Amino acid sequence: MAIHRPAAAGAQVEEPLVDSVRSALSSAISNSAPPVPEFSDTESRLRYLRWLGRVSEHLKKQKPDWNVRKEFLQTVWYESRRAGLEPALVLGLIQVESNFRKFAVSSVGARGYMQVMPFWTRLLGDGDASKLFHMQTNLRFGCVILRHYLDREKGDLFLALGRYNGSRGQAPYPNAVLGAKKKWET
Repeated sequence: MAIHRPAAAGAQVEEPLVDSVRSALSSAISNSAPPVPEFSDTESRLRYLRWLGRVSEHLKKQKPDWNVRKEFLQTVWYESRRAGLEPALVLGLIQVESNFRKFAVSSVGARGYMQVMPFWTRLLGDGDASKLFHMQTNLRFGCVILRHYLDREKGDLFLALGRYNGSRGQAPYPNAVLGAKKKWET
């Protein structure tokens, strides 16, 4: 029997966004490109396949079915790269936030793998927070939001992670994500 612990999302704060930022983030969210990796050469494809094999082994316990695991990892890889993030960082964040549980809900209402707060769907999407339980939607929102915070914090990952969690300037959450990230670096 699986024991489910509460999701780890903190008290992320809804912050006002200037129109240009809201438009850019909305555009990034609404782009419906499917999460299918494309490669410019054989070596890039082989690097991806080696990554998929190594990382898949680490995720077997949480996602025992190969097809489910492959689809999840393919989507993580695609969405993280699309947002200019390292897949290992996104996997570390997901591990800390939801322990890879698709339907995780925190005590403050954050949802899904990346524990996205429902207000983001109102700010950037159509307002339907139930879509945050859809794998690609959740990963896309989470990656775009983390990229936004990284840009806002001028590349400071520690501060961006704190902002993502609602604990900016406090060490426990960023340290937990950065520690988990190490497991996923291959």
